[in-house]
Parts: sequence; C-alpha cells; structure tokens
Amino acid sequence: MLKVSIIGATGYTGVELLRLLANHSDTTVSHITSESQTGNCIADIYPQLRKKYDLQLSSLNDVEKICSESDVVFIALPHGHAMKIYKQVQHTKTKIIDLGADYRFKDPAVYEQWYKVEHTDKNTEAVYGLAELYRSQIKTAKLVANAGCYTTASILALAPLVKNKLVDLQSIIIDAKSGTTGAGRALKLGSLFCEVNENFNAYGVTSHRHTPEIEQALGEIAGQNLVLNFTPHLLPVNRGILATCYVNLLPGVTETLIEQAYTEMYNNEYFIRLLGKGMCPTIKQVQSSNFVDLGWQIDKRTNRIIVMSAIDNLVKGAAGQAIQNMNIMFGLDEKTGLMLAPAVL
Repeated sequence: MLKVSIIGATGYTGVELLRLLANHSDTTVSHITSESQTGNCIADIYPQLRKKYDLQLSSLNDVEKICSESDVVFIALPHGHAMKIYKQVQHTKTKIIDLGADYRFKDPAVYEQWYKVEHTDKNTEAVYGLAELYRSQIKTAKLVANAGCYTTASILALAPLVKNKLVDLQSIIIDAKSGTTGAGRALKLGSLFCEVNENFNAYGVTSHRHTPEIEQALGEIAGQNLVLNFTPHLLPVNRGILATCYVNLLPGVTETLIEQAYTEMYNNEYFIRLLGKGMCPTIKQVQSSNFVDLGWQIDKRTNRIIVMSAIDNLVKGAAGQAIQNMNIMFGLDEKTGLMLAPAVL
C-alpha cells in the first residue's frame, strides 16, 4: 500500500483528495495537515468523512517527519508555499505532487511576472502534470506540477488542432466559466452567496494567471511561441468548468481532418469522452468525475472552429488529476480510485 499524505487537507482540493482516495485500493492516508485546524479531527470539520477517516490534522512544522513516513505527498496549498516546502524535503525519496502553480513554468520569470511572487527555488525542475500529454515524463518524475483547472480544460480542447497544424495559432480565444469552488475556501467578498447567487461576471480580463500556462503548453505542442486571449467567468454553481475555445481554421482544413485529429490523439484516453461534431458538453455531465467531455462545431461563415470542453474543476481540474498522476508515477492502473461515475443529480 502506498502511504499518502496531504498538506492542506481542509481546503476544497485537499478534502476532494480525501474523498477520492477513500475509493483507492492501493493507498492509505498517513498524514493530513492544516495550520488553522491543527489537532482537530478531519471528520469533525467535514462530517461527510465520518467512518472514512478518523485522522487528526497536524502542522506543517512536522513536514520532514511527514515526508519520511510517506511515499507521496500532495501539496494542496495556494501558490507560494510549495517551493518553500520542497526545498526542505527534496533530499528525501518522497515523491511530491504540487496542486499549486509554483513549479508549472519552465521559466521562473514568467511565474514571477504573473503571480507577483519571487520564485525561491529556480533551479528545481518539475514535470507538468497533464497526464494525457506528459504521461511518459510523469512516469519517472519525483516532482509533478499538477496542471491548473482552466488550463486542463483549455489545453485538452485545443491540443489536437495545434498538434496537427489545422489552425491559425495567433487567433486563439478562450472563454471559460467556473464554479465558485475554483476560488478556494478562504473567505472572500466575491465568493459570498449574495454576491454570486443570481449573478454572472468576467474577472481577470487580460491578466488571469492561467493565460501563460495555456500558452506554454500549446506552444510546446506547436513548437513555437504563441499568444492568446483567455477570459474566465464566475458561475453561480459549486463546481464545474466549461471552456469555449474559438480559433480560425487554416485553408483546406475539413471536418474529416478535424475528426481524425481528435480521434487519433484521444481515442485511447479513458478519461476523455469525444462527443464529436455538433455536440455541446455540459458541466452537469462530468460532475464529481475525472472525465473531460469535448465537442466541436465549425462556423463556415467565419471559417472558425468552436471547441467546447467540460470538466469538474475539483476532480480533473485538481484532485482527480493529481491522483491520476500519482497512479502513473507508481506504475498503477491510471484509473484506480477514479472510476466513480458522474453524479446524476
């Protein structure tokens, strides 16, 4: 059995890791931490976990002990924390999966520019944790930087088109919407019920931190730098992301070529469900699951393709993807612990 620990277990992604790991046949949870709830039992904070976990929350002060007693540690904290933790424990054999942004960028200067935080571990390299695209590198990684939620939905939607050179790379526009759990569990004015309920708004226009992450991944696939427009919106729902991606087709590109591109890239990917031409995915159909639903349509009037991608931001966009990466790192069946069907209601 793999000994697993979670740093930051009381946030939404941390507790989602616990929910999913409760169904994992090859893991046992050794340690969980929370600085605000140290000493308390996780089931007292989240009664949903009663009879699943009776673990007490410890402090980050014990991080070296935690790592020494774990095969893998998930860091489910906001950006700026993982690089401090990893510097303390990188000498151990423990594998680390960071669900934050600290190690997602090849160039630390890009991280500093967009996150406004100094990167204090510039020489450490991580593997980008988007399993469908970086599986071979993840297999041998010690440190995995879990892909972001918006980025997962957007990159997977566009990767086949970019890889097969079917679109104008300088014409990409991504319009994405997320449930409120994407903002985390910390108290914020914009996340209050009366602010979110019966409301819908864009935010981070031209400045959202997932923009360079999407550009980096798609640029690697294309073999050249690219710049795109990404605009996120806040939905008055708990969970889910719907990304609608617009991009101009190159001359001569047909529906058959597009269908082939998606089929060849994803036909053997269990967690990607190709809905195909004319189909519109919904966040309800992927809720609480690790699935990615993809559909597309061509606007012949503008010669533009519209690709739609739906994921659960807490599962494929965070905890589920992290567990998928863990399974790959330890040679387990990739689907282990992630076979729950989407919630119907």
